[in-house]
Formats: sequence, structure tokens, C-alpha cells
Amino acid sequence: MTETTTPDAPAVLTERRGDVLIITLNRPHVRNAVNLALAEGVATALEELDADDSLSVGIVTGAGGFFCAGMDLGAFAKGESPWVQGRGFGGIAERAAAKPLIAAIEGFAVAGGLEVALSCDLIVAAKGAKLGIPEAKRSLVAAGGALLRLPKRMPYHVVMELALTGEPLPAERFHDFGVVNRLAEPGSAVDVALELAAAIAKNGPLALIASKRILERQFDWDTEEMWIQQGQIAGPVLVSEDAREGATAFKERREPVWNSK
Repeated sequence: MTETTTPDAPAVLTERRGDVLIITLNRPHVRNAVNLALAEGVATALEELDADDSLSVGIVTGAGGFFCAGMDLGAFAKGESPWVQGRGFGGIAERAAAKPLIAAIEGFAVAGGLEVALSCDLIVAAKGAKLGIPEAKRSLVAAGGALLRLPKRMPYHVVMELALTGEPLPAERFHDFGVVNRLAEPGSAVDVALELAAAIAKNGPLALIASKRILERQFDWDTEEMWIQQGQIAGPVLVSEDAREGATAFKERREPVWNSK
């Protein structure tokens, strides 16, 4: 995959690495700011990931040594909206992929850029990378998911400080809070994300999708319904061909061969 820096280059690039799809935000001339073309490109890439049974995991990263500076304010001022119907801001914030997604952050992920990362299931960030939601500095609101997701993942007062001051924190602090899964040396975030993706991709694809779905939805279930809701999602997986293959492979001391059925 070649990262192209000209303004007329594709806003999003995709590259297959075995069973992993790398999705690269490719507008480095504007720090990968999110305009409509980038949002639509992300949405298309997520559709590709979910539609192809040979793909198990997606990695979202940015070109040019940084992740994303957020919404393209120049395009926004001209009336352009970087929202995709059914998927929300950046083509990902309201509905990402059914399959696991890893954000690989270099440099910084701020404003809508952090919201794109938070839409992923796991985050790898280079040491020293800056993460934050500075929208209030421009009389904007972090309405792409940060104010909804961060309070569930880190202390309330820390999120309040991020939102009200607009000042970023280093990736190391987000790692301390558990928001960042793994820290990487600068320049190696994608490599570390690929290692994490490999550990995920070897597992049963149906189980991955079901586990992600349960974890995403369980916040909305009360005590009376949680077992019923979980059963409706997990039940079909437990009686699938892949489940039988997993048990058989374990008994025969070999690696399983999944067929997503």
C-alpha cells in the first residue's frame, strides 16, 4: 500500500494482510481531517470487511505519521457534513463493523479523530501520542461519540476535564485508564496492532462477532433480560459447525479450520 499525499488521492486506502483489512485515513495534507469523502470511504471499507468471510479483523490507522485531527473545519464551514446515513460521523461513529476493529494511533487522535478511534473495539497507540476532545475551543461539541463512550471507560472527572478544557492527554494516561489496550514505540503502532489482530483472527469468526455484539449491547440490558438477550446472540454460535470444529480440533490436538457456519 502506498500512502499518497496529493489532495486528489483516495481519502481512504485499504490493504489486505491475510485475514486482516488495514483501513488507512489518507488525507495527510490536512492531518487526515474527516470530510464527506473520508467518511464515505470508511463506510465502504467497513462494508468490505463484514462482507468477506476471509477477513476477520480490521485495523483503522492514518497516513503521514498521525491518526486524525477530527472534522475538516474548512469543509464544515462550507456546509459539508461528514456523516454517513446509518453509520454516523466519519462513517463509523454510530455503527462500525460487526467484526473486531483495532485503532492504530500515531502522533495524535483528537476531536473527531479520537471519536473514530473510540468507535473501534481496541486501541493501540504510540507512546507520546496526544488524545483529546478540543471541540469546546471552537464552540463545538464532541457529538461523534466521545461524550457518550468515554464516561463508560474512564473516570467521570477526567472526561469532564478533557471536555471542558479541550486539552489533550498523552496515550500513556489513556493506557493507565484502560482506554488504550497497548502502547507501541513511535512508528510501530500498526505493527503492534497486527500482532493483536493475529491473536484475535485465529479464533472462531462467529464467536468473535457474537462476543463483540454482547459486550456492546449489555449496557442496555436489565437483570431480568440479560440472560435472554445473551442467549439469543450466543445460542446459534454454540450449535454451529464452527463450535463442533473447535471442540473436535481441541480433542484431536490440531488447529481448527473455521468456515463461519
